[in-house]
Amino acid sequence: MPVKKRTFYAVFVKRLLDILFALVLLIPSALVLLPAMLLIKLESGGSVFFVQKRPGKNGKPFMLYKLRSMLPQNPPEQPQKSDMERLTRLGRILRSLSIDELPQLFNILKGDMSFIGPRPLLMSYLPLYSLEQSRRHEVRPGISGWAQVNGRNALSWEEKFKLDVFYVDHLSFSLDLKIIWMTVKNVLAREGINQSEGQTMQPFTGQKVKDA
Repeated sequence: MPVKKRTFYAVFVKRLLDILFALVLLIPSALVLLPAMLLIKLESGGSVFFVQKRPGKNGKPFMLYKLRSMLPQNPPEQPQKSDMERLTRLGRILRSLSIDELPQLFNILKGDMSFIGPRPLLMSYLPLYSLEQSRRHEVRPGISGWAQVNGRNALSWEEKFKLDVFYVDHLSFSLDLKIIWMTVKNVLAREGINQSEGQTMQPFTGQKVKDA
C-alpha cells in the first residue's frame, strides 16, 4: 500500500507543536523527574535511566529514554524472571502515573518522537510485521497513541497494530487532541497498565494472518 499523502498539520504543524510543548514542559517535568531519579537510586541503585534502541519513523533506529522501573535480568545461568517479577515497587508507581515516560521529552526535542503516535517497540519486531502492520512506522512514534488510549496492554498485538494503522491514516489535530484528553483520563484512572498480574505484555512473535 502506498504511503498516504500527509496533511499540512501532519507535515509541519504537528512537529512545531511538539517542540513548543516539550520546551514548556521541561521545567515542570524536572520537578518530578529529579525526585523520581533520587528515589530510584535509593531503592535499587544502578542507573536511573532505561536506554534502548527502538525503531522510529520509517524504521530508523534511535535511542529511547525512560526512567528505570525494573531490576536487571538475572545472569543467563540463573532462572530468568518475568517483567512483573522484576518490576520494583517504585516502578509500579512510576508506570501507573506514566512518570517513567518523561525523559522522552528529550526524544521529542531531538525529533525521534512525537507526543502522539504509535508506541516505539523493539527492533527485533521489524521483520515480523505484515506489510500492513509495518505502516505504523510511516509517522514518528509517540509517548501516547490511539492504541494506548483504547486498551493499551489489554489488547492483543493484532488489535494494537490495527489501531496504530488507523491513526496513521486518520492523523489530524482533532484526533491528537482526543488522544491527549483520553491519555490524561487513563493516567488519572490508572487504567490499562498491565495485561495481567504476571506480565506486562507478551512478546510479539509474528503476524497470525497472512497479508492479502
